[in-house]
Amino acid sequence: MSKRGKNIFLADDDADDCLLFEDALKEVANDITLTTISDGKELMDMLEERVPPAPDMIFLDLNMPRKNGFECLREIRTDQRLKSIPVIIFSTSSQPEFIEQVFISGANRYIRKPSSFSELMKAIAEMLSIDWDTSERFPKRDNFFISF
Repeated sequence: MSKRGKNIFLADDDADDCLLFEDALKEVANDITLTTISDGKELMDMLEERVPPAPDMIFLDLNMPRKNGFECLREIRTDQRLKSIPVIIFSTSSQPEFIEQVFISGANRYIRKPSSFSELMKAIAEMLSIDWDTSERFPKRDNFFISF
């Protein structure tokens, strides 16, 4: 068992969503370091500077300034140092074409941002409970999109 807690990145340009995420994360786990990033370019710059060690997972919004989540996901999946990091799309959108595009691009899950704090806690807890080293890593299409 690892002695260090998990290190999670949240890339989202909505400051209120970031604060809610941080509060929900504190409710479900106390051994996690959260790094919030406000746009895709900043995310990729930070990954370039800080890896290794890589974050244990990235929660990635799709609609961000300077570089969107689609672009970030493609870059992460083509970079040898980053491609094994679990990426959870975390977006208000539930457009089928977006879900399909990130599924094909190698995202590990797609969570439609929950509308309540308790649902947000449940979504985070569910992602933290996944053993990313097993077959759960890349689910079938019918288990990819999560909406609360």
